[in-house]
Parts: sequence; C-alpha cells; structure tokens
Amino acid sequence: MRYFYDCEFIEDGHTIELVSIGVVAESRNGVPGAEFYAVSTDHDPSKAGEWVKRNVLNKLPNPSDRAWMGRERIRDELYDFLMTNARGTAIELWAWVGAYDHVAVCQLWGDMTALPQAMPRFTRELKQLWEFAGKPPLPALDNSKAHSALEDARHNVAKYEVIEKALEARGTDIG
Repeated sequence: MRYFYDCEFIEDGHTIELVSIGVVAESRNGVPGAEFYAVSTDHDPSKAGEWVKRNVLNKLPNPSDRAWMGRERIRDELYDFLMTNARGTAIELWAWVGAYDHVAVCQLWGDMTALPQAMPRFTRELKQLWEFAGKPPLPALDNSKAHSALEDARHNVAKYEVIEKALEARGTDIG
C-alpha cells in the first residue's frame, strides 16, 4: 500500500522537530485515498527560523482544531491509520525529497530500532522517480497551499500519478 506524505519541521542542523504531518493513502478503484493530518503540540515555535515562521507556522490550523495532538498520540494514530488502510499489505512511504521527513516520522517512536516491524525503514523518493521518468511536467501547487503538510501530501499524489503515466508510456512498470 502506497502512502504519500509530507512533514513540516523545525531543524537546526542537529535536531529535526516535527511540526505537522500529512499522509494520503493511494487511490483504489478510482476512490481517493484516506487522509491523515496532525500538528504536534510538542513543537516549539520559538525555535523556528524565519523561513518556517513565514511559510509553515502561519498555515497551521487554529490550536483548537482536533489535528493538534501530542507526539505519542500522533505516533499511535498514524500507525493505526497506516495499518487500517494497508489491510495486511506492505507499507510504502513516498515523499518528495523525503530524507528529513523520514527521520521526523521515525523519531515518533524514538530511535529507529524502536520502529514497529511493519514500518518501513526508508521512504521512497518521488523526485528520484521523476528524474528517472524523464522529468515530465508536474502539476503546479497553489503557493498559498504550499508547505501545508496535507496539501503537500496531496500534491505528492498528483506528482506520482503524472510520473506513473510517463513511465507507463515508456513501457516501464514501477510495481
């Protein structure tokens, strides 16, 4: 089961602190995939750099929104979301330039050795797949929506669909 995701985070070169995560399950039989969105009540906005303040923090929902939750609850609800939608199939995580995103997800469990067996140890790279597909034109994302984790995850789905069609046109199957 493919999941397309994005994390927003605060990082200082030593620490990656999760701000928000958006995940979209792959579509099945033309039905859009289920979505998960959470904002961490544990992030410290005072540690955010100017770019994160300007482009991420101002797009978060009101703190009274149910998306706001502690890291442990994010971890538990994310895991339940992934397991429920995967229904016994292997989980694939997909992100656009997702190295830091993967670390932010893994850190919900502590260090990587604490990850549940069903959780992938890596994130599949959309940008690399896009380059392999010959860099087909990708759909634009409205700048007012960019850097909202859920909007970026939805955009990752749209990018994947374009890449998949480009590869199919070349006769290449991505499995």
